[in-house]
Amino acid sequence: MDVHGTVAEGFEPVRDAFVRNFTALGDRGAAVAVYRDGRRVVDLWGGVRDIDGTAPWERGTAQVVRSATKGVAAAVPLLLHLRGALDLDAPVGAYWPGFKAHGKERVLVRHVLNHRAGLPLLDRPLTPGEALDPRRGIEAVAAQSPVWEPGTDHGYHALTYGWLLDGLVRRVTGRGTGEWIADEIARPLGLDLWLGLPAAEEAAGRAGRVGPLTAPEPAGGLRVRPKRAVTAAYEDPASLTRRAFAAITPAADQNTPAYRAAALPAAGGIATADGLARFYAGLIGEVDGVRLFDAATAELARTEESAGPDRVLVVPTRFGLGYMLHGGASPLLSPASFGHPGRGGSLGFADPESGIAFGYVTNGFRRTVTADPRAQALVKAVRAVLETA
Repeated sequence: MDVHGTVAEGFEPVRDAFVRNFTALGDRGAAVAVYRDGRRVVDLWGGVRDIDGTAPWERGTAQVVRSATKGVAAAVPLLLHLRGALDLDAPVGAYWPGFKAHGKERVLVRHVLNHRAGLPLLDRPLTPGEALDPRRGIEAVAAQSPVWEPGTDHGYHALTYGWLLDGLVRRVTGRGTGEWIADEIARPLGLDLWLGLPAAEEAAGRAGRVGPLTAPEPAGGLRVRPKRAVTAAYEDPASLTRRAFAAITPAADQNTPAYRAAALPAAGGIATADGLARFYAGLIGEVDGVRLFDAATAELARTEESAGPDRVLVVPTRFGLGYMLHGGASPLLSPASFGHPGRGGSLGFADPESGIAFGYVTNGFRRTVTADPRAQALVKAVRAVLETA
């Protein structure tokens, strides 16, 4: 298996783990990047980026990262809070008056970020076409009634998270979340990362800038066996789990240019591994002179807000403000880590205590939501490097 790129001295175990992802865990096309104290120490890529397996993955290949998008989008309200434009303890309706109807008067801004808003589903799901219009999702969550008393419990808002956050950001800033990320985050840090892929990037490269999501190669050594209760929840049409993930019905084709151009803050982000890692590096320190969060804002991101059995994912989860935390269904590098996985494999996170920022993207879809074995193998290799340093 040909793997390309570089690793700094001491980080060779990450290369070894990345190669094993292809030879033993069935990865098809992927990349991983790691920063430490704002300096890139791992930059690796390999495999193929197209469906028929003829176009090699390149350093600039980007990928739809599904829910790893949520960690990027969460930076927007936290930066608005840092700049004094958004009060995390204010009702959402203070900024978005039309949101207050149907029992949502007590939904706070922080409830949108910590998955306690009680709005994980839509009684009338959107069609894929409707979901491409940001106004439709925003209108739908504004018309929805909570399924539990806001603030009293938590459950993963798989798709509605994006419309809740985008509706709030638009009313505070006058810009969509994707536009705000492009102007205030991606451009200053020089990120290959988009929420709403520009047409020029869609067309770039021999096989296109973005690799399509595909099924991975068979992997005899990989067995992902979800708990029986989790399987039952996904199979039950009446469960919160099934209904939350069905807020767009039928599921949207994420390989279309129209989907990639739509700025869906819950699951539509596109990034290279380096773009994702560099973003997280900018949350916990300077990268080429640019830093996004101050120390207090990074602490807000990783302070536990929700923990325990998740009403949607069924398994225990932990959330800070917009970020999954280490432990439960989402093991990261250490108890200090905060970030977000993407269903199917992608993962981005920061660990302020070690100065590590991590990004992994893949086109080999797995039916994992929070702890993909390939991403975890790379995280374990990074942890081993730090423990032996």
